[in-house]
Amino acid sequence: MIRVVLPTHLRRLACVDGEVTLRFDGEAAATQRLLLDALEAGYPMLRGTLRDQATGRRRALVKFFACGEDVSFDPPDTPLPSMICTGAEPFLIVGAMAGG
Repeated sequence: MIRVVLPTHLRRLACVDGEVTLRFDGEAAATQRLLLDALEAGYPMLRGTLRDQATGRRRALVKFFACGEDVSFDPPDTPLPSMICTGAEPFLIVGAMAGG
C-alpha cells in the first residue's frame, strides 16, 4: 500500500478528500513510473496534469517528494524507498510555485 498526498487543486479534480491509497500487485518494486501509472489509472481525470501524455515527462511545475527528499529529477524507474512502499511515509506530489 502506498499513500499519496496530492495538492489541493488535484484533490478537487480527482474528487478525493485527504490521501489517496494505491495498492500494487505482484512482487515488482514500486517506482515513480508505476505509482503515477496506478494513480492515473485510478483517477483518469489526472492524466496529463502530472506528466506530459506524449513524453511521460514530469510537468515543470510539479515536484515529487519521498521521505523528505526531492525525487523529482530521479529516473522514473528508480525504486521508491521502502518507507514509501510500506505506507509508513506518504509520497508527496507538490505544485511548485512560480512567479516574479
